[in-house]
Amino acid sequence: MTHVNDPITINGTTLKNRMTMAPTVKFDYAGPDGKVCEKHIAHYRKRAEGGCGLICVEATAVTPGGRFAKNHLGLWEDGQIEGHRAIVKACHENGAAVIIQLNHTGIGANPDCGPAMGPSAVPTRNPEVLAKEMDAEEIRGMQDSFVSAALRAKEAGYDGIQLHGCHGYLINQFISKKTNLRTDGYGGNAENRARFASEILRRLRTECGDAFLLSVRTAGIEPDVASAIEIAEEYVKAGCDYLQVSTGIEWEDPTVKDEEDRPYNAICSLGVRFHEHFRGRVPVSCVNSINEASTVRYLIENELVDTVDLGRAVLADPAFPKAVLEDREFAKCFDCPRCQYGPGMPHKCPAKQAQKVKS
Repeated sequence: MTHVNDPITINGTTLKNRMTMAPTVKFDYAGPDGKVCEKHIAHYRKRAEGGCGLICVEATAVTPGGRFAKNHLGLWEDGQIEGHRAIVKACHENGAAVIIQLNHTGIGANPDCGPAMGPSAVPTRNPEVLAKEMDAEEIRGMQDSFVSAALRAKEAGYDGIQLHGCHGYLINQFISKKTNLRTDGYGGNAENRARFASEILRRLRTECGDAFLLSVRTAGIEPDVASAIEIAEEYVKAGCDYLQVSTGIEWEDPTVKDEEDRPYNAICSLGVRFHEHFRGRVPVSCVNSINEASTVRYLIENELVDTVDLGRAVLADPAFPKAVLEDREFAKCFDCPRCQYGPGMPHKCPAKQAQKVKS
């Protein structure tokens, strides 16, 4: 039986346990320059001190135009490296491996930051405005931006990177048939729709080296689980070491649903199903509302996934992983409909004021 405190080594990087911190953006920390500030460093240091085996730093823009907003973290220029080096140091000093999620918003671009652009000319956040369809030169340029950001991440000391390939952003837009209407080598079948990210992965393996951990946070359903696994297979062929599974743009698989007799939800089940497929080949994680110690133990001890990604649980209580490992009390996430750790309100999380409960 696998235990939560069992280490796991992914392409040479050892995680001391099976609990990882999912990337959660701190919108009101960074300034317009996209640089790391002391709040970022303290935020990740607390989660490393709290026992996470791996920390994935929040979605970080690879170009200024790919930000969610003007207060979004970036790695698009060399002047941003030093701050990231401080995050890495804070995590490593407290025993946590650390990677960083690289992202571009694509057709969902904030107009205050840059133009909406993507695989096809489809509606943007303003339905009356169509995104610009990226031509071959723009695709290559965007891939260059991802690679350059990853090289900066390596220089900062990160153990690896995660490509943000889900939640409706640029890489996800390339794999979804709703947003990718292309008829060239980047559209059509699964291999072509995965090509944008696969080409990035191949370049990263060459330019960042064999020992650099390459992860993709991928859509577990696009539009069904089988199609999403086809896409993930392309990522693995291209050099992906670790699949962290979440949601995408489409949701048309009737077999994906909550079930009363299991302690995890439908979104978590996507990671479970990916793990069934990739078992023994590539480590797989699941995510979403894993806020109970018992759920963490169930998923790991029954070998349903290799690791669990924790979001709200470690926002509510940075020491949640230690509470799971030591079977002690923790501040429980209230599972608010709109997370109170979200944009503009990082100090209003009600769990921080509540009495701790036994794990």
